[in-house]
Amino acid sequence: MRILKMASIAILGSTALTAPALAEDSHRIVDEPLELSIHMHWPRAQGYGVGGDANQIYPVELAARELTGIHLIDETSGKNTTDYNEAINLLLAKGDMPDIVGGHRVKQPFNEFGPQGAFVPLNDLVAEHAPNIKAFFDARPELWSSIAAYDGNVYYIPYLPDGKYGRAWFIRQDWLDKLGLEQPQNVDELYEVFKAFRDNDPNGNGVQDEIPYFGRDWEEVLRLLTLWDARTSGSDTYHDFYVKDGKIAHPYSQEAYRDAMANLAQWYKEGLIDAEIFTRGSSSRDYLLGENLGGATHDWFASTSGYNVALADKVDGFNFIPFLPPASANGVRMEEHRRIPVKPDGWAISHTNENPVETIKYFDFWFTEQGSLLANFGIEGQTYDMVDGEPIYKDEVLNSGRAVNAQMWEVGSQIQRGYPQDYRYEWQWTRDSARKGIELYDTQDLLVDLFLGVAFNKDEQAVYDKHWPSIETYMLERQQAWILGTGDIVADWDDYMAALNKMGLEDVLEVMNSAYARQYGG
Repeated sequence: MRILKMASIAILGSTALTAPALAEDSHRIVDEPLELSIHMHWPRAQGYGVGGDANQIYPVELAARELTGIHLIDETSGKNTTDYNEAINLLLAKGDMPDIVGGHRVKQPFNEFGPQGAFVPLNDLVAEHAPNIKAFFDARPELWSSIAAYDGNVYYIPYLPDGKYGRAWFIRQDWLDKLGLEQPQNVDELYEVFKAFRDNDPNGNGVQDEIPYFGRDWEEVLRLLTLWDARTSGSDTYHDFYVKDGKIAHPYSQEAYRDAMANLAQWYKEGLIDAEIFTRGSSSRDYLLGENLGGATHDWFASTSGYNVALADKVDGFNFIPFLPPASANGVRMEEHRRIPVKPDGWAISHTNENPVETIKYFDFWFTEQGSLLANFGIEGQTYDMVDGEPIYKDEVLNSGRAVNAQMWEVGSQIQRGYPQDYRYEWQWTRDSARKGIELYDTQDLLVDLFLGVAFNKDEQAVYDKHWPSIETYMLERQQAWILGTGDIVADWDDYMAALNKMGLEDVLEVMNSAYARQYGG
């Protein structure tokens, strides 16, 4: 960190997209500009700058500099890798850390190395110098508990998503109409619909090439397991633990999973699921819908609804809309995926930071109205305008043909700093069909409670690190093998469970439950 003598206006002139003149000084933290170095490594950019390039300063950063006097200077480690774990390990090994450390899935290293002195505990700093952060967590104390380390201290300010629903079930309503079918209301009706999609040529090309169910992420094939009352995850992260009867369990070690997987494998065998589900990749949604081949999926409300506009001129009558999760074998309608209220992403103050008070005040800025607008919507007058007190994206943002979130990343909004997301940002580019789908979902009690994670002490972390990676790898290997028809899960189950326990599953669950009880008072 360094005190800057240059004028702010000179910095604002360093990029084509400049921040507007901001006369108010209510957010000013320092009289003279103060530089704080930052490590910011996340999937969309390996560095704090446009595309990760420190020479292309985010317009949002420039506006924040003008308002606060704090200037973030990129010193990200691991710029040559997209692996965020590798990047932060490089940073920790280096020892000489920047003032601020942030990015993707950083909760675990913060809570492991914070108590060892690598990061500054924030409890007192927040209480004394961050009134907006304090107010947020005072209203949601369970979230404060969820980010605390095993010693009771909080070491990072997280990215806090907003909104209720994330992914939804989508189906080709035009195919249903063509075949004279109703939307499926339960798992048996969904099976019959998928068979009709497979056999009855709803795309009208005379070839049996329809794919009843597909997934842009292969893990979304597992969502079908919920139709037989199994679980696939307890959070918005695939394959996560979940809370069962007040205890931590893993979905892939439950008998319900065994029975559901047997049914899922049968559906795959019958050609009701994309044969290339594990290999087609992230372009599957574009390809299968664009070629009029895909019938149903489970994917994000906002982005998936956009295909009705994008394919209107290519696929006659195209109508891909959300529908209620079909009731399970036991009559339960469940939407397992939802927006988690707190992410393991965000930022912390390193032990080398000589200005922790100024830094926590800077963190607090992003929880103010002005800071939140910058973090969510970009630059007023350039990416959005205030209309009757509401931030409204400009037409050139909404109708550019490019994803709004990608445009926000380019200006420095919606990146993985610690800030409260504002769902109004996404609602504006959510199509009417998805909005109607959200209203439909709101007519039912669909969402399940979320597991917000735990913070291990040193011994618990050692047990987890020793056993869990190999256990999860084995689980996923067997999972894919069963779906593809290599083996029979019912016949293999006893040997599978014996292997998991031999690999240390019971030990992992023991430390998970120990940490859970300590953190949440269970």
